[in-house]
Amino acid sequence: MESMKIKIKITGPKVHDVGYRYFLMSTAIDMGLRGFQARNRVAEKEQEVIALVDGDEEAITDFKAMVGAQKPEHAEISNITCVDYEGDVMRTGEYAQVCSAQQLNKAIPLLLDMRNDLKAVRKTGDETLSEIKAVRKNTDAIPRLEANTNLVLEEIKGLREDIQPGYAKQMQTDIRAIKERLGMQ
Repeated sequence: MESMKIKIKITGPKVHDVGYRYFLMSTAIDMGLRGFQARNRVAEKEQEVIALVDGDEEAITDFKAMVGAQKPEHAEISNITCVDYEGDVMRTGEYAQVCSAQQLNKAIPLLLDMRNDLKAVRKTGDETLSEIKAVRKNTDAIPRLEANTNLVLEEIKGLREDIQPGYAKQMQTDIRAIKERLGMQ
């Protein structure tokens, strides 16, 4: 089979950020294309995905048919064009490595944010655990407090009973003194 190269331009209102390049790359790998690379481009009014493909004629024909028949779920396409291409095309495996690096570059900030969120959740969890332990410690003291409260109440009742007879005598003495001063005997 004869080798050929083509340039495919996929245009539409939504062809970026829908996984189009990865969709095309995995298809190129499945079809055994020796060369593949893709990039996003912004045209005047619409988005574009430009794919360069290198392989035998049959695989290229199958790839073009797939591009015309399938697309990523959220993609919105208005036009697809295919033309012969004479330039260099990156080896498919090398492009896959580039894509992996790009995805890692996107993922690292998200992973760092997730790590920081987990640290905050852990810190909040540790603070909550400390609060629960403090409440539990206070709750464990309630039976002792109840026992101590009962002892104090009994002691107060005993003091009141001790005070009342003496207090009544003192009041009677004070009332007599007041009456004598007023001449009311």
